[in-house]
Amino acid sequence: MEHHQDVAVLPFVGQWSDVGSWNAVAELTPADGQGNRITGQGHALQARNTYIHAPGRTVVALGTQDLLIIDTPDALLVAQRDHAEQVKDVVAHLENAKLPQATLHRRVARPWGWYDSIDMGERFQVKRIGVKPGARLSLQKHHHRAEHWIVVQGTAEVTNGSKVFLLTENQSTYIPIGEVHRLHNPGKLELEMIEVQSGSYLGEDDIVRLEDTYGRIEPARKA
Repeated sequence: MEHHQDVAVLPFVGQWSDVGSWNAVAELTPADGQGNRITGQGHALQARNTYIHAPGRTVVALGTQDLLIIDTPDALLVAQRDHAEQVKDVVAHLENAKLPQATLHRRVARPWGWYDSIDMGERFQVKRIGVKPGARLSLQKHHHRAEHWIVVQGTAEVTNGSKVFLLTENQSTYIPIGEVHRLHNPGKLELEMIEVQSGSYLGEDDIVRLEDTYGRIEPARKA
């Protein structure tokens, strides 16, 4: 701030919380007669001083006391309120166990939009994909997986091998293993689609980028 000359200061009138722990987050929600605090789809029965954070699905606490129940698409945390400051130890434990939840969210932001891995099993993975208006994914191919694309909202311009065509709501296409492909949103609304991957390996590093609007192609190394 010392390097700026045109600075104005105004008084703040209101409540302030540093929100440094889940206990601090819980305090932002009014308590019921038993001290329970609930955000989202939580329900507390015969419970006391329990905080439930349940934005995505129904979570029921029965007969609990002094608990924090934090349900997210990535992981579920159940902790005694006195241990709220030790969440950093949980993250360290997940990192040591090499679990992706320590560093990655299920919904991943990309320069063209986002994707959400909603289901996964042996040799398959299902993703929701959102592409911003005017954005396009890289021109790419995969060595180990095929993909089915189903448009659920918006318009998709699809490059599938030598063919370029449009897909609208409820239309789909199939990308064979090794086929060069690209997804582009030519519309003014967000494009949303379901992608079903199938194959022997489904990791994000099985992407060979041939062209990319966002400069994500690594330059070839000199011999």
